[in-house]
Amino acid sequence: MSDEILHEVREGGIAWTTFNRPQARNAMLFGMYERLQELAGEISADPSIRVWVLTGAGGKAFASGTDISQFREFKTAEDALNYEARIDKVLGALEDCSKPIIAAIAGACTGGGLGIAGCCDLRICDQGARFGLPIAKTLGNILNMHNFARFYALVGPAAIAEMIMTSRLFSAAEAKHIGLVSEVLESPDAVAARAMELATTMSTLAPLTLKATKEALRRLRKATSEVEGDDLVTMCFTSADFQEGVDAFLNKRAPNFQGK
Repeated sequence: MSDEILHEVREGGIAWTTFNRPQARNAMLFGMYERLQELAGEISADPSIRVWVLTGAGGKAFASGTDISQFREFKTAEDALNYEARIDKVLGALEDCSKPIIAAIAGACTGGGLGIAGCCDLRICDQGARFGLPIAKTLGNILNMHNFARFYALVGPAAIAEMIMTSRLFSAAEAKHIGLVSEVLESPDAVAARAMELATTMSTLAPLTLKATKEALRRLRKATSEVEGDDLVTMCFTSADFQEGVDAFLNKRAPNFQGK
């Protein structure tokens, strides 16, 4: 993963991690997810690191979700639940990280990429950024209840319902309007520069205050997520529609969903 996840620690205790598959719009491989989870633990435990920045290489995507080729062999309820549990551990590790995390977003931020960004503490983007969960248009799968709770807390029920039920991508301006991002910058370079500026400022602030704020918000989110939803996950992931969605995506054709 050294080539697909780039990581460095810059002056002032600022960790900087880049998703580095620009040829695939930074679609996440399982190994990339695992490395991100490892980094969350390492950064949380390192007293020299004050702030963590996540970004994507190439200027065209932050991360466009999970690489769909990895879904070819999904057949059973166990496959679906194991996948959701695996991703939930990664997102949980970001939430549990004691250091504030900034998502510096340029281009597409969709699916699992939006999940990662949503677990960061601040999100900034460029004018060309697009945000969404177009799963009803692509694979016909669904979020687990923890992810519904995360987005419910972040943007509210109306926005998350529109994202999924229309499968349209939200513009940078719309993302700012609903509170998904705090700033919209002119270009990917401006986003990177602003992320560094924010990280530098935050690195000088009281770390216990930032840590306590992050933990307080995590506890509030957790209180809304203890709702059973495995049946919804397995219903979608084990369906013929899901297999059709994967095949259609990989063969670059429109899926023909039947509700089965």
